[in-house]
Amino acid sequence: MATVLVDTGILFAMADLDDAWHEPVKAFLQNITDVLVVPITVLSEICYLLNTHLGKESERKLIASITQNELRVEGLTTEDFRRSLQLLETYSDVNIGFVDASMVAIAERLKIHRILTTDRKHFSIIRPRHCRSFDLLP
Repeated sequence: MATVLVDTGILFAMADLDDAWHEPVKAFLQNITDVLVVPITVLSEICYLLNTHLGKESERKLIASITQNELRVEGLTTEDFRRSLQLLETYSDVNIGFVDASMVAIAERLKIHRILTTDRKHFSIIRPRHCRSFDLLP
């Protein structure tokens, strides 16, 4: 089964009914059968954002979706940290940040070329090792 890496903005958009991305993301996810992989770095970031901006119930709903196997959480290896550091240095002029760098490292390790993200700025300029560019969804 195919996999898609999921970024923070997508998870926030799903939880926030007023988010401009909410409807496009909701429509996209209704038709997807792929495995949705959430990096542990994204999980930490989204839990903080949900709890702070939308409340503790939003955070709990996200964690419940993980326990129901709707999302698969992927940890970081030592090599992922090394690769993230390389990416942070390579793209220091655009300040991609550790979460985005870790997503790229995980995508490379797992050979994932599709990213479900609202961040077109960073992921459109990063050149991964395993493919020419990422397919940015939705």
